[in-house]
Amino acid sequence: TAQWVDELEAAGVPCGPVNDLAQVFADPQVMARGLAIEMPHALGGRVPQVASPIRLSETPVEYRRAPPLLGEHTAQVLQELLGLEGEEVAALRKSGVV
Repeated sequence: TAQWVDELEAAGVPCGPVNDLAQVFADPQVMARGLAIEMPHALGGRVPQVASPIRLSETPVEYRRAPPLLGEHTAQVLQELLGLEGEEVAALRKSGVV
């Protein structure tokens, strides 16, 4: 809340509010810097996103894809990074671990 932010700032603690998405997109700083963007969504339509606040003149940020769906890369991570076999991943899925 604003009271906590005020008290922490008064004590010299760097802090800021934790906003929900509606608050993020209504934030004056987000609006002034043009940080609200839309990305295509894998399930159809477009999804609002917050752009990178970093602005580099020679290397602008490219937005190539929307964030992944929940679990979209689970099998890939388990197999490539942890060395699990397909059957092991299937067993984890069946048991509800992933």
